[in-house]
Amino acid sequence: MSHITIEDVDITYDKPDGAGKFIAVEKANLSIEEGTFVTLVGPSGCGKSSLLMAIDGLVNISGGTIKVNQVPVTGPGRDRAMVFQEFSLLPWRTIVENVKFGLEMHRWKTDDIEERARRFIRLVGLAGFEDYHPHQLSGGMRQRVGIARALAVDPEILLMDEPFGALDAQTREVMGNELLRIWEQNKKTALFVTHSIDEAIFLGDVVVVMGKNPGHIKEIINIDFPRPRTVDMTDSAKYTEFRRLIRELLSDEIDDIRLVEAAND
Repeated sequence: MSHITIEDVDITYDKPDGAGKFIAVEKANLSIEEGTFVTLVGPSGCGKSSLLMAIDGLVNISGGTIKVNQVPVTGPGRDRAMVFQEFSLLPWRTIVENVKFGLEMHRWKTDDIEERARRFIRLVGLAGFEDYHPHQLSGGMRQRVGIARALAVDPEILLMDEPFGALDAQTREVMGNELLRIWEQNKKTALFVTHSIDEAIFLGDVVVVMGKNPGHIKEIINIDFPRPRTVDMTDSAKYTEFRRLIRELLSDEIDDIRLVEAAND
């Protein structure tokens, strides 16, 4: 049974000064099985983030339906957690207090939130930094805190909106490997927005290729590399073919994709 079902979804926004509607996403259809890691790749303005936020219940859809476990999404819920590109940490709180914040918002009562927060800090490789403040950590470390905070509330679905977009190329690669290590331990259903074709292929079981004007799903590609993933896969003919196919699908809107790839080279 599908964990997330997206059927004929439209997302529109009001233009300034009553100038009509802007169509961010048009007639999107996607079915995601439980435990699948899905990456969404496409140019700026293709509706990747809008679709992700609609799944989280932060954005209202103007047509179609989004269901989680066959139940329509009508707003945010405990079954979903979002990691944004911005670190979104509270600067006056320590790392352990930032992770506890998500649990406090969910009124967590199942077990001791201090110990739970520390357990997920250890999971993301930040043991020893619990009492630091965000400004004392690197960008990659701060993003790990965001992932720990999202995982600590035990969501069924982990939504990530370009969480590594602000990181340098080397840190981004390290974080990609680290994210897969963490994901392998719990196999949450995951959706990950990126501009990087290589990141989309390396992380995903499924790559959703999106186009713009208006935003739409162009192709859904199953990435049948075994897990755990290693960098050796990037040297294979199959990987090269996946990369060629996605670049071809994005050939009409590839300029900002090229910029991201150049920055990562």
